[in-house]
Formats: sequence, C-alpha cells, structure tokens
Amino acid sequence: MAVDPVCHMQVDEATALRAERGGQTYYFCCEHCRRKFLDPAKSAAGPAVMQLHGLEPPSESGKVNVYTCPMHPEVEQESPGACPKCGMDLEPKYAVQEEDDHELVGMSRRFWLAVVLGVPVVLLAMLPMLDVPLAHWLPPAAIRYTELLLSAPVVLWAGWPFFVRGWRSIVTWNLNMFTLIALGTGVTWCYSLAVTLVPDLVPDVFREHGEVPVYFEAAVVITALVLLGQVLELRARRRTGEAVRELLSLAPPTARLVTEGEERDVPLEQVRRGDRLRIRPGDKVPVDAEVIEGQSRIDESMIRGEPTPIEKRPGDEVIGGTVNTSGTLIVRATRVGDETVLAQIVRMVAEAQRSRAPIQRLADAVAAYFVPAVVCVALVTFLVWWWWAPEQPALAFALINAVAVLMIACPCALGLATPMSIMVGVGRGAHEGVLVKDAAQLERLETIDVLIVDKTGTLTEGRPALIRLLPLDDLSQADLLRLAGSVEQPSEHPLGTAIVERARQEGVALARVDEFAAVTGRGVQGRIEGVMVRVGNQAFLGEHGIAGFDRFTDEAGPLAAAGATVMYVAADQRLVGLIAVTDPIKRTTPDAVRALHALGLKIVMLTGDEERTARGVAVQLGTDEFGAGLTPQEKHDRVLRFRREGRRVAMAGDGINDAPALAAADVGIAMGTGADVAIEAAGITLLHGDLAGITKAIWLSRRVMRNIRQNLLFAFVYNLLGVPVAAGVLYPLFGILLSPMFAAAAMSLSSVSVIANALRLRRVRLG
Repeated sequence: MAVDPVCHMQVDEATALRAERGGQTYYFCCEHCRRKFLDPAKSAAGPAVMQLHGLEPPSESGKVNVYTCPMHPEVEQESPGACPKCGMDLEPKYAVQEEDDHELVGMSRRFWLAVVLGVPVVLLAMLPMLDVPLAHWLPPAAIRYTELLLSAPVVLWAGWPFFVRGWRSIVTWNLNMFTLIALGTGVTWCYSLAVTLVPDLVPDVFREHGEVPVYFEAAVVITALVLLGQVLELRARRRTGEAVRELLSLAPPTARLVTEGEERDVPLEQVRRGDRLRIRPGDKVPVDAEVIEGQSRIDESMIRGEPTPIEKRPGDEVIGGTVNTSGTLIVRATRVGDETVLAQIVRMVAEAQRSRAPIQRLADAVAAYFVPAVVCVALVTFLVWWWWAPEQPALAFALINAVAVLMIACPCALGLATPMSIMVGVGRGAHEGVLVKDAAQLERLETIDVLIVDKTGTLTEGRPALIRLLPLDDLSQADLLRLAGSVEQPSEHPLGTAIVERARQEGVALARVDEFAAVTGRGVQGRIEGVMVRVGNQAFLGEHGIAGFDRFTDEAGPLAAAGATVMYVAADQRLVGLIAVTDPIKRTTPDAVRALHALGLKIVMLTGDEERTARGVAVQLGTDEFGAGLTPQEKHDRVLRFRREGRRVAMAGDGINDAPALAAADVGIAMGTGADVAIEAAGITLLHGDLAGITKAIWLSRRVMRNIRQNLLFAFVYNLLGVPVAAGVLYPLFGILLSPMFAAAAMSLSSVSVIANALRLRRVRLG
C-alpha cells in the first residue's frame, strides 16, 4: 500500500495512478490528485504536506482556489471572470464557507423584469387572435410601438447575457445553445423593430389583414423561458455546495489549549501539531489527536456510521469533528488543518461533486453542428431570394424568408426537450418519495450495474431492538425483562437503551438500582432490591463465577450467526436468562433486494460494523458481496475501484461517513432519515428512508431518459422538416411561402408537443 501525497488516502500500488518526480514514483487515488501534485500552483494540500514532498506552498494559507466553468470544466484560472469559451461566470472549484451568489441574484432580477414587461407584450399580441377588438381602442401602429417599448428592456437588458455568450461562442467557435438563443431572439426582435419603423418594407403577400405582423412576443417569451432555466440551474448548482459547507461546520471554531499553568480558548487555525488540548464532556474534538490523559467515550457515528460510542483511553486516536460524550480528555494534536480526516472528507466530497457533468452538454454537442447548418441555410435563403425574388422589393422577400428560417429553428423545442422531462420527472419522483437534486444523476442512474449500500440505517433500522428473551427455570419473560431493564437504566450504551425501551413499551415497572457499575465492552451490574444483577457477555459473567451457559448453546449460536448481540442475565450467582439485541433489517429491504437483482444490479454491502454482524445481514439478504469494518476512506476507495474496472456505480447510504463514497459514485443515493451531509452529498434522496425507493428511482430514470430521447428526436425531425419549408423549397412546386408568423406558430406548436410528451411522465408507473 502507498499514500497519496495530496489527499493522504491509502492506495493500492497495483491499481493506483502513477507519476514520476525527481526520480521517485508517487501513487495517486485519482487523476485530480495527480494533476494537483504535478502542478503545485493548484494544489489543495497544506504547507507542511507540500514541503514534505519538496514543493513550495502557493500562499500563506496553503491553498489557492481555482475557478472553473460549469459548462467547460477543462477551463481553469486562479481568479474570477468569464469563461473564454461560452462567457458564463466561473465558479470556485474548491470548498468555500460562503458562496458568491451574485450571478443567481442577477439572473433572478432579469427574469422577473422579463415577466413583468413580457406579459403585456404577449397579451397585446394574443388578444386579437381571440377576437378581442383591440383595434377599437388602439390603432395597430400604437400596438406595435407599445410592444416595441415594452420588449426592448426585456431583450436588450434582461437577455443581454445571452447575446454576450452567443457572441463569445461565435468568436471562439464553441457553438452552443446560447448561439441559437442569441440568433433566434436577436433576429426576431431586430426584424420586428425594422418593420415597425419602416412598414413599407413588407410586401403585401406577407401582410395580415393589411397590417404588418411583428414578433416582439416571440422574442420576449424565448428570453423569459431561457432566463427561468438559468435561474433553476444556478439554484441547483448552488445547492451542490451545501454538503461541503455542512462538513466544514462540523469542526468547532475554537479549541481549549493547555499550556504550562493555564488553559485558554484559541481559534482552530492557531492549533499546531503537538499542542496539548482539553476536550470536555459534550465538546467536539477540534483536530485529529492522540489521547494522553483521561478516559471517555467518543461518538464517532459521523465517521463510522455506527451508533455505539467508542471507549477512548491513553494511546487511542480521536478524530476531529467527533463528539466527546462523557469524561474529560487531554489529547496531543497529530494532524491539523488540511491534514485531518474531516478535511480529507471535505476535499473528496467537493472534488467528486465538481466532476459531475451537466446533462445539457448533449444538446450543446448537437448544437455545435446544428447551429452552423441553420445559419448557412438562412444565408443561402437570403441570397437566393434576393436574386430570384418574384416581385419587388427583393430585399424584403430575402429578409423575411431568412427570418422565417431562423425563427422556425429557434431552440424552443430543443431547449425544452431536456428540462421539461426533467421537471415533470422530478415532480413524479417527489410524489413517490424520490427527490432528485442533480438532473445529471437521472441520466447516470439509467446505466448503473453495481449498487453499493451501507448497512446501518440503509438496510437496517439504525436503532438496536430487543428481539429475544429466554428465561430459565420458573422465571417469566416479564421478570427477566424487569431485572435486565432495571440494571440497564443508568447505562448510556445503545444496547442497554434498547432493553429499557422494550420494558417501557410492555409496561414493566423498573426498580431502583444501587451500586451500579459498567465495564466497557463487557457488561453492567447493580443491586436491585438486595439482589446483585449482572447483564453482559459470557466472559463478564464468568469472571464472577457464574456458569451454566451450555444451556443456551442451541439458541445463542444461531442468534450470533444472524448478527445479533447475545447477553446473559444473572441474579446473584445464578444464571437466569438470555437476551438478544440486534439492529433489525427494515421490513421492505428483502423485497427491495430481490427487485434490484431482477433489474440486473450487483449488490455490495459496505459497513463499518464488525464482520460477524455484517456477514449475518449479507446472508439473510443475499447480497453479492460485503465488506466489514470499513472507514470512510476505504468505502471511498471501494467505489473508485469499481469505477476503474469500468462499472457504473450507485452508492446508497445515510451517514456522514458515507458522504465521500456518495459523492465519488456515479450516482449518490441518500436515505432521507439520515444525516444532512449525506443528503447534500447525494444527487438523489429517498424521503422514506426505504431501499425500495431505489427501484422506483431506477425506473424513473429509465422513463425520463426515454422521454428525453423522444423529445430530442421530435425537435430535430421538426427542424429537419421545418427549416427547408421556411427556406421556400415548396415555392417552385406549390407556390407556398412560410410567413414568419406561421414559422413562429410552428415553433410554438413544436414546443407544445414536447411539453405534452413530457407531461405523460406524470402518469408513468414506477416499477
């Protein structure tokens, strides 16, 4: 095994990525870490780590943030700005406490202005079609000028970013959806402006009831719809940073520094390796450290995902961000800053989230070929009609037919094909308890072939429960439960809590406990009504001279093999019964596992629990593989290993310890009953915390992606047929010319068809 010099993760030399530096070979967990190591200016490692490997830290803070484009992640620079390819604002690549949302605020402001000014424009254009006699109140020229005045701020100010991006895409020849949007809205609005100012340019054949048609409403509607899409996209991208900010908040802002003769609180940034720190009951552990004095129990569920606090004594390691539940500890800091386990988890989540490609790239890739083709057709149409116009003015014929081509090719249907299906599909999923945060996850979920699941809280309830009471001789179950529940009352152990909770549910009156004592990892004892009662494992009771355990051989073996924790109960020196406590498997889990197998998925269970318990759950459920005793790093590494093998991986979990693996997987699925960080790191959340929701999510992804392909196919077929007609290919045979008004109507019809097809997802069956 080797250690990645950037993120400090352990990697297998046989499967890891390699790089040579100074005659030495280094091993890396991913391409991102290798690039950062080879380019120190972009390294996120702390100064001490970089200097250890012969690198100069880029700044006093040890980190230089890099800004990247959400549409072109290969674009990176060390300062904010606009993407040189598409003109979009660059966003920070690494984790930040406060995210800059000025682009979202700006787009929202532009959208609402487009709505406020656009609605009157649409009404002025549509009311005459509904036989509302506007001409009695306003002359046609006044209506046209009113539409011009109202639409100008919408197109020229609210839609200005699209013209900037469209122009940038043309200059750099990275044609995309913004190219089409800029051409469509720009040509439509400029044409309407021209015929409003000089109406005599329009031949009589293109007039409607003697009046010049204008299309200000089309430009306004296109601008408003695209702005709405941008606002929704920016909000979704902003939410992806919540997981990182949630993780960053786990570390306390201060630490209790112990020096000779005094103690004082200092900012976390001032803690150095080797400093002595005091951790009081209820405090969060500030950094990774080694216990040098004291004894306590640490809640490490954020790292290990298991509910049982871990006993810590001198020489044991504690992890930053975990919680001290009982005694006071004096610890020595061993890893600080970017070197801590929590910092590594933050880095892994941030980088995995940033690596997700938006689903809109498909439309952009097609637009790279579609846009120049449409522009060429419009230019050829203009030149042909200018040369062979049947009547004067020839320029008007050429301009109107070229505008018709650009309008009918305007990307409404193409632009709506993906977001409408996503919008309806996400709503349908929410109705079934499947929340989709990242639309790209639906595309990836369709193709997964490996499902990795956590055990506690995902396959199981996550709350220990008493499952078996076996009293001896003439003792009743209620009597056995009263003895065990009474002595467990002062205990903070989750297994003891399960016994006490069962006693209360059954209405068993618990007695007062005297002389209580707990032996970590072994059991508890106390005097109840003059009787010394002990509850614990066989070794604990055996130390006190209690025998007769062979009477439970037939029952204890199968219970332990099934993953239950077996405890014995003794009154004075006599064995009186057996109690088994386990974290029960959710009622719906077995059926869900069978359904997922039927969908062709390989199911792998990874857990931080011990092997015997994990094996029992795996055997009961019939999972294909399982791994036990795993840390967050090891879960993360397992995900990467499957991905390097070419598998498409989905990860389902509910704990903070699952966050790195959730973010590293092709698809992250979080239980809604789990930790906030896990939910934020995942792209899909199951509100009911039910594994059966994964089958619904997979069916949803398949239905949505099929619907998207249908929409895209319709949009392109429509353009392939509509563009030639708008160019006038039918005129020599049938004398048919497509007025820009009909081109706009056809464009609207294509959009309505796409929307209607997407709405079918509201009734689709998931399963």
